[in-house]
Parts: sequence; structure tokens; C-alpha cells
Amino acid sequence: MNTTHSFVRASEVIGRETEKNKIVDLLIIQGDDHQGGDNGNVSVIPIVGLGGLGKTTLAQLVYNDQRVVGSFDLRMWQHVSVEFDVTRLTKEILGSALGTKISEGLSMDQLQEQLRDALREKKFLLVLDDVWNEDRIKWSELRDLLIEGAKVGTKILVTTRNISVASIMGAVGNINLDVLSFEDCLSLFVKCAFKEGQERQHPSLYEMGKDIVRKCGGVPLAVKTLGSQLYSKTDERQWKLIRDSEIWELERDGAGHILPALRLSYNQLPSHLKQCLVCCSILPKNYIKFYSSELINHWMAHGLLESRDHGNMEWEDVGELYFKELWQRSFFQNVKDYTFGYGFDMHDLIKDLVQSVAQGESLIVDSAGTKGISENVRHLTILKSGQNVSTTLQKLNKVRTIALESCENIDESFLSTSISRFKYLRLLKLTNASWELLPGSLVSLKHLRSLDLTANERITALPNSICKLQSLQTLNLCGCVNLEEFPRDMINLISLRWLELTTKQSSFPENGVGCLTSLRFLSIWECSNLMCLPRDTSYLASLRTLIIGNCKQLDLVMENYQVIPLRLQKLGIIGVPRMVALPEWFQGATNTLQVLVIEDCENLEALPGWLRSFTSLRRLILNSCPKLLSLPEEMHRLTALTDVWIVDCPDLERRCQRDTGEDWPKISHVPNVYFE
Repeated sequence: MNTTHSFVRASEVIGRETEKNKIVDLLIIQGDDHQGGDNGNVSVIPIVGLGGLGKTTLAQLVYNDQRVVGSFDLRMWQHVSVEFDVTRLTKEILGSALGTKISEGLSMDQLQEQLRDALREKKFLLVLDDVWNEDRIKWSELRDLLIEGAKVGTKILVTTRNISVASIMGAVGNINLDVLSFEDCLSLFVKCAFKEGQERQHPSLYEMGKDIVRKCGGVPLAVKTLGSQLYSKTDERQWKLIRDSEIWELERDGAGHILPALRLSYNQLPSHLKQCLVCCSILPKNYIKFYSSELINHWMAHGLLESRDHGNMEWEDVGELYFKELWQRSFFQNVKDYTFGYGFDMHDLIKDLVQSVAQGESLIVDSAGTKGISENVRHLTILKSGQNVSTTLQKLNKVRTIALESCENIDESFLSTSISRFKYLRLLKLTNASWELLPGSLVSLKHLRSLDLTANERITALPNSICKLQSLQTLNLCGCVNLEEFPRDMINLISLRWLELTTKQSSFPENGVGCLTSLRFLSIWECSNLMCLPRDTSYLASLRTLIIGNCKQLDLVMENYQVIPLRLQKLGIIGVPRMVALPEWFQGATNTLQVLVIEDCENLEALPGWLRSFTSLRRLILNSCPKLLSLPEEMHRLTALTDVWIVDCPDLERRCQRDTGEDWPKISHVPNVYFE
């Protein structure tokens, strides 16, 4: 599970200045005197309020306030959510304290010892975001780890919807978050609904906006969502539809005016975006970070990107367009650009909305079991594998999606039942399975479009029958570290567009990956024995994204390769120590490459002079390439370049320093240059 991030732009937040200053005072001005009940040197400060009021945003503002930053030896941010798992939280808090990923193999005793060492004699601030736990014993377990040896003035800031949570945690006083004032809500609405100054040009829309804001009941999420929905729309009829809708009269269900507002924002979507948003009902509520690429592949698997007329746009581009449209309408939040895709999350209330409009078509199975299961379920996500989930399948007959997030304990009968029962399955995800071989009966899933076998470390081979799945568009074999061979007839996967793979092979077989002419995305990751890329180069012609990572033996040079035009837009080369220079064949992407990422290539000595001809290049990232000394001449020709990162390349960083470095003139035209 991923953590929420701790950053928010202060300029994007309206209101809450009084609450922010009050919390900052509790953290620093009253720091050493404000003790928290039986928590010793540690004070617990809860922010309590309904969903959608901005508790997390307020905590982010406080966390990044310079007065707070300077008052603590260590700051940590941890999302908690519904499941208060002490082992998981201990591990993730330790990772936050050390700034590194923690090994999977550590016992709880080892985690506890390391956490105590990391926090001992430190005055720290820990934010526990979105706490639901009402079990005092669980909190006591975690608290004892946190407070032992902590210095006076240490603080734990908690966000929660439940006031009893604050009591259990031994807090002294709460910050009870109220609804935003009408004036602040109106300012937020104007910011979301109008371009700067546009509200003065449309006074009638502005007046209707006031009425809409009043109906939102002071809930920022409702205001932001509806404001974003109306952004740049000047047709008064659309505004009146929202203002006068009967949905405002729906039962409030304890959440003020938030649910009607969100339902309205959904109703205003065009039909294709409604379908895509409903598909998000498969996203588990207690997961925090999702990735746009996986979501877009889900949309593609269910045919949601095929019906629209977008000219010559690729399905993946249409999917990204839809993702951005939903983001702009505030259905996604905390969106972060990860270069090869976006990370994002969804507010719990948005997830509730999506579940309600999905009308029982999605079922997420966790520790609560499957009582009351509807026979209309089409999308099945299984988070916990302790129960006999094969029994669950016997009640269903319309399933199109099966996603097992962790299937360590699921027996083979589950897969056999899935294959025999659901002939129209579109998406099958089996993560962390314990099977060495998959059944050949997979061939019966003629309509399967996405097969995800991520992190199946025991699997050694795939059945050749998989190559008869001619509708298959996505195949994910990333993390299959013991995969010894690919099926011999992969050339028959004529629809495959997305392939992620890990293999123990030293080379690719003939009639394999190199012949997949429909490929748009290829990731070759952690192939420790791989020595060369596919000899067949047909796959290169249609490829849009190529990522090669952690392949220690790989030589990227292709012998006797004739440079041909490529459509490559994004290229990532990470952890390829045998690369001394960029291979000549990349010149085929001169007119199309937009993103170039080179990381952990310890022997890369220079970038080629022909790089200056890549006039479409927008982003260049150079990270941990210590032998890289300078940039090519005439980089000023790269007029599309907007972002350059140069990190852990000591000599190159020195030469590229603003105004003083020898290479600075080569990139002085670039708006954003980063060295960390």
C-alpha cells in the first residue's frame, strides 16, 4: 500500500488560515508544555471533521509550514485508512523516517528495534492521515513504539472523521473542522469555474454560482467538484440545470450537501466519461495510490476507448485524454507526473459515488467476506485470500473482470473455475500467485484482452496455448523473475499493444517479442541474464514507449542495424551499466521522441552530437551517471525542451550551474532546470 503525499501548494488552498495557525501554535509555541495524556513526551493533536472538508489538505499545509519544518528533527507522513495494521504501519513509518524502502524480510521484532533506533532522542512530527481505528489495544501497540525515547515536544497530528478516535489516542483537545464560510466557498468556486477574471464578464453566471455554492453546504470537495465541472462553460442552460436539479433534495446521508453535489457532477459528464468513471469502481477503497496506465488498460480491455471518433489517435492517447478530463473535473486528486504515467488517488466520497452509480456491478472482497453478493457482479476484485473464494464464484455468471491483488493462498481450483465459468472474461489479474505453471485451458478465454501476472515469482513458463488469445492487448509479466522461457508462437499475439516482462533468458527466441508489430508499450525489467534485445526489429516500428531497466548484462548495440523511422515518444534506460553511449539506432526517433530518461548508467561517458536534432524533445532526465561530463553542442536547437533534470552527475552538475557553468549556455533557454 502506498502513502499519500505530504505536499500541497499553499496558493491552491482557500480558507483555513485560522485553523492552520492554531495547529502551528500547538505544534511549536506550546510545544514543550502541551503534554498529551498518558503519551509521555508526545502530544496527540487530532483534526476532526466530515469527509470532504479538507482535513488532509489542512494537515499538508501545516506539515510544510516553515515554522513547523524548523521545529522538528524529523518529520514523517503516514496514511492509515480503515485497516489499522500495526506491522504495516511500523514498516512504513520506519521507511518514512529513514527515507528508504524497507526490506520485506524483516520480522516485527527487527522492525520495532529499527524504529526505536530511528526515533530515539529525536523531537519528531508524525502525521497519521485518515485514521478510523477505534481499537485502543492496537493504538497502544503502535504508540509504545513511537513514544519510547522520544524527546519532549514530539507531536502526532491525526486526521479523522470520528471524534472517538481522538479520545482513544489520548488527545488533549481537538481541532474540529467546520464547513467553509460562504465567502471562502465562493472564492474557491470562482477559482475552479472561471478563467482568471472571467466571472466579471459573465455576471449572470456568477450570480447562479452563488446559488450553487449555497447548496454545497460549505463542503470544499463539493464546491471544487461542481466548479471544475462548469469550468469555461458559458451556456446558462448548463448552469441552470445544476442549480435547479432535484438531486439537491436527496437524503443527505450525514454528509451535508456533498453527495447530491457529487451526483450532479457525475450526471453532467458525457456518456463516455461516465462509463470510464464507473469502471473506477474496481479500485479498492483502502488503497491510496493508483496509476493511470493500469486504469487506461482497464478501459481498453472493456472497450471503452473504441467507440469514440478521435481521428488517428491511439487508444492509449484517448485513454490519457479521458483521464485528464476526469482529473480536470476533480474526480481524481493528488495527481503526480511520474514521466511514464500519472499516479493519483480518489477521495473516499468520490469512491462512494462511483460505487453507488455502478449499481452492484463491482464487488471488492476483503476480510469482511462476501455475504449478500449480487448475481449482477461483473467486476470482482479480491484483496484477501483467506476465505475459499472459489465458493464465491459459484454465485456469479456475468463476470468480466477478476483481479486478485494477492493470491498466495488461493488454490488452483479458483483459476480453473474462473476459466470454465466465465467465457467472456475481459481482464484477469493474478498477483503474487504461488503457481509454477498456468493451465493450458486459458486458451478458452477467447475474449480476454488483459492478462496481468505481476510478481509471480514461482512461474517458470507460460503455456503455448496463450498465443491463441488473439484478442489479448495487455500482457504483464513484470517481476516473474524465474520465467525461463516464452511461448514459441508469440508472433500470433496480433493484438498485443502493451507488454511488461521479466525473464531469466539471455536472449529472446525467434518469432517472439521482436515480431509483435502492434506493440505500443514495452518494458524490459530486471532481466539479469539478458544480453541483447530481440534480433527481429519489427516491434520497433509501432512502439511509442520503451523502458529498459536493471538489466546488468544487456548490450543495447544492434549489429548491422539500419536506422529506420521510429514513432518512439518516451524512452527510459535505467540500470544498464554496459551502455557507454546511446546506440545509433535511437536516431530513428529524431522527429518523435519527447521524453528521454537515463538513470544509473555508471559507464555512460557522453551523449551523442546527434541528440541536438531531436527537436520534439521536451523532457531530459539524467540521474546517477557519474562519468557523464558534458552536454552535446548546440543544445539550443532543442526549442521544445521545457524540463531538464541533472541529478548525481557531479561533473555535469558543476558544468551546468546557472550563469557560471561552461555548459550553462547550452540549456539557458530551458524554463525548468533541476539539480535535485
